[in-house]
Amino acid sequence: MYIPKKNYKEETLENGVGRTVLSYGDSLMTVRFNFKKGQVGDVHQHKHEQSTYILSGKFEFEINGVKHICEEGDSLFFLSNTPHGCVCLSDGILIDSFTPLRKDFLK
Repeated sequence: MYIPKKNYKEETLENGVGRTVLSYGDSLMTVRFNFKKGQVGDVHQHKHEQSTYILSGKFEFEINGVKHICEEGDSLFFLSNTPHGCVCLSDGILIDSFTPLRKDFLK
């Protein structure tokens, strides 16, 4: 489903992070996450494979218990059920793609 930019709706999550579904189909979804310095994406895991592109900012990612410093231009891939999370070290934007789509992100 194509969603024209004028129809993007940012949702503020419980942790204060902004989430915007950019586009999706039956098997793929692209989502933008807006982080402010100090905000945390708690370590979690899900059945979806995930690709993350750091559009801006700097983050400390924890993947399977190992920490990595990542910044603008870096990209990460998470297999299904891989424990992962992040701490935002400077204001930033993540672009995530999920397969299959995250039905829990749709209202």
